[in-house]
Amino acid sequence: MGTDAHGGDPPPPSNSREDLTALVGEYVDALVANDPDAVPIAPDATFVENLARKTPGEGLWRTATAAPTGFEIHVPDPVAGQVGSLCLLKDDGDPVLLGLRLRVEDGLLTETEHLVARNLRRRGESHLDNLQTPRPAFRESVPPAERSSREELLRIGASYYDALAEDDGSLAPFAERCVRVENGMQCTCAPPPEEPGRDSLYALDCAEQLDSGAMRYISRIEPRRVAIADVETGLVCGLSQFRHAMEETVLDVEGVPGVETVARDYDPFDLPAMHVFKVRDGEIRAIEANGLRAPYDSPTGWE
Repeated sequence: MGTDAHGGDPPPPSNSREDLTALVGEYVDALVANDPDAVPIAPDATFVENLARKTPGEGLWRTATAAPTGFEIHVPDPVAGQVGSLCLLKDDGDPVLLGLRLRVEDGLLTETEHLVARNLRRRGESHLDNLQTPRPAFRESVPPAERSSREELLRIGASYYDALAEDDGSLAPFAERCVRVENGMQCTCAPPPEEPGRDSLYALDCAEQLDSGAMRYISRIEPRRVAIADVETGLVCGLSQFRHAMEETVLDVEGVPGVETVARDYDPFDLPAMHVFKVRDGEIRAIEANGLRAPYDSPTGWE
């Protein structure tokens, strides 16, 4: 796992954690100002937004209207020369959850990547409530005695996708009652519903949910890019594309009280996503993610 996001050895460290975190702030300020010239983007930089190759100045560069006011999670990695970030900002006045990846070499941004999750209000105000400020775990440093090495953090982050793909919660070191939040929705360890049903799945923890078989509608996860980690905070940033062929729409599940089957009656689709994992003492303690729907088997923009 010592390679960069697209293979090969990572560049030598050229920025501190503080430099990379500050760069995110400068970049988002430039986005909101609709001014790509305000940040040092290399002339030949690659920019991908929601799977599409674009030119700086297009996409969110034209429509961002307000900077984050509270929800920001940053994963700076001087070894990779990259920083990953999840932040809530406004796009044409509406809240969007931005997954941002920046790669910097010799003081210039050579890769910029946006995953923009929109329509958050349609998902419910309770979801937006979960995006007002990061959970404390994502802001806290890990005590030195409980830290993992960068290589171990990358391995643990990658194991999450193995566990999902194999429907086996034992393949990743989930802490008990690990809470996963996606686009503001609490997807694990939620209060159980009054009547058993599909929402009962959200009352399970991460490992239990995978062991139940309820995630078998995910056909495969490719590509998986886990190359950014911050030893001090124990945060790992992963980008991936979930492929859903939807060949099976009614799933038998186990370990869900009062529920034997779950319907997933969707057309085939992809879900590009960014996940940030909090790792402490070798365990995944919390997960924050964003994602958006895309046509099935879409190219990633990085081919």
